[in-house]
Amino acid sequence: MLGSPALSSTAYGDVGSSIYYALGVTAALALGLTPIVFVIAGIFFLTTSLTYAEGTVRYPEAGGSSSFARHAFNEVASFLAAWGQMLNYVVTISISAYFVPHYLSVFWAPLRTPPWDIVFGAALVLTLVGLNILGLREAVKLNIFLALIDFSTQLLLVALGSVLIFRPHILISNVHLGVAPHWSGFLLAVPIAMIAYTGLETISNLAEETRDPPRDVPRAYNMLRIAVFAIYLTLPAIALMALPVTFKNGHYQTLLGLPPGKGGFASDPVLGIVSGLRLHGLFLTVLRYYVGVLAGTILIIGTNAGIMGSSRVSYAMSSYRQIPEFFRRLHPRLRTPWRSLFFFSATFPILLMLPGLVLHDREVNFLGTMYSFGAMLSFAIANISLIALRYRYRDAELAYKARPNFRFRGVDWPIFAIVGLFGTAAAWFSITIQESNTRIAGFGWLVAGFALFIIYRKRVLKIPLRETTHAPAEILPWQLEYRQIVVPVFAEADVAIAMNLACELAAERRSRITVGATLEVPLGFPIGARLPEEERLGDLLDEAESIADAYGVTVRPRLVRTRSAGEAIVAEARHHHAEVVILPASRPQSRRQSRRMPLDATTEHVLRRAPCRVLLAVEPSERHGPNYPLDFRRRSVPAHA
Repeated sequence: MLGSPALSSTAYGDVGSSIYYALGVTAALALGLTPIVFVIAGIFFLTTSLTYAEGTVRYPEAGGSSSFARHAFNEVASFLAAWGQMLNYVVTISISAYFVPHYLSVFWAPLRTPPWDIVFGAALVLTLVGLNILGLREAVKLNIFLALIDFSTQLLLVALGSVLIFRPHILISNVHLGVAPHWSGFLLAVPIAMIAYTGLETISNLAEETRDPPRDVPRAYNMLRIAVFAIYLTLPAIALMALPVTFKNGHYQTLLGLPPGKGGFASDPVLGIVSGLRLHGLFLTVLRYYVGVLAGTILIIGTNAGIMGSSRVSYAMSSYRQIPEFFRRLHPRLRTPWRSLFFFSATFPILLMLPGLVLHDREVNFLGTMYSFGAMLSFAIANISLIALRYRYRDAELAYKARPNFRFRGVDWPIFAIVGLFGTAAAWFSITIQESNTRIAGFGWLVAGFALFIIYRKRVLKIPLRETTHAPAEILPWQLEYRQIVVPVFAEADVAIAMNLACELAAERRSRITVGATLEVPLGFPIGARLPEEERLGDLLDEAESIADAYGVTVRPRLVRTRSAGEAIVAEARHHHAEVVILPASRPQSRRQSRRMPLDATTEHVLRRAPCRVLLAVEPSERHGPNYPLDFRRRSVPAHA
């Protein structure tokens, strides 16, 4: 399960990669006001992230704004938010893959221009989609490492700029209000600078895989806000000092926003900053290669994050009967959503990149505005959904309530969500009104999606549009394949039920089972003291081995002396890199106890702290619903399970 560092670093893969392309697109429109634009975008990022933090803790399930809208309104609003999210991820894949060759052009210059940048980007998308179909998994530790390296590099550029080219008066002379930039360009630049918002949805979509949502989700959003403000409030200012606004050929311009064909760095703005630091010789060459490789790597990870995000969204949408179940079907052998990966992660992103063969320099602007169209729509829905949830469930006790709020007529109205709604809605209208190509393509996407939604619900399923309906689960937690299984043993527990389940899971794949007998030694005794329960635990270990022999499965028996059984079980799971812990339920002492699931302190501790999935094995008479063990985490199956 994921903690705060893993969540924030995974999200920073989207946020950190966005600066590598958003900076150039924004500077082309905002010119000298680029730093101010990023400050405004950061303020709306802050308010919307508070919305997502509260909404995700309230509903820790995949979907983000779509989930909030479902609970606040109905399935139509949920579909609108989800379909906007899907557009975000499609464009994220396109724009990230499109910029990778531009940064790698430090090794081969033709990668900066068509058709090689388009060919490279399309090939990259196809390669990553193929790897995801084969079952590529996100490497959490690698994400954390690269996020730290990326963040440190961006801070290094800020530090170098502050020492080598820090001239605050340049920022003032860059601005010519109403002329450079024009007000229309300024208003259009704000939503484009909000490209980093994808990270908000990333954390929300991973909520089901979070260890402790009320604690970890707000912390992850706090870490993400710090990173965003540290970069968004400093790097754009350094960039405008390195490549200031100049008057040439009758109009104002900055090399930061000019396309490669005109000698600018719109397609690789961070390399432009490096070039403007007035470095020379070997250090400049090494820094250019380093930034090129790092940016290419981060953008590849951002592309892959978009691919995984689109598959998660499509899986969630088909699970709620918003799009056909065709997109939810898993590959019979690989168990990955290959159909949704092919359509939403390969076909549409490549189609979005192809206009670059004709538009050339305008392709980047088109992709940026398309992203903003879908993103601002989704985030506006998220903000208005939280406002509606506060109104509808005014007396609900929340595990986490974001601030600031003001109380009026018995409702704690969220000031942050109201400000976020104003900003995101205004940004969406700005994009829609000013960009005709984006307006046509964006509304075409919405119309096509709603046509699919209506036909599928009305004609195929014959269910109301606003009704929330679940598709039958295709894979249940106890049907997954686990390589490392830990079965704790207690003196008062029925080990046979847990061992039978573990052996059934391990038999086909020959997984490894560790049976850990936890002997809880009271504080008044030495840790090595012999206790009456020790003999009973030895008998249970023998019983577990005999059950495993019947299945032809090998087990590793362990007797662990500990002061806290819960902590020992969690430590065993971490030590053996367990993918599932199967807890045997205590034997009920009475018929009344058998009607409910016993959750003692040890079970609660394991459920909260275990680094993997936890299944609670109980007698068939104690099970609720079908004859299956219960998964108390209630985590739905990830798209790549």
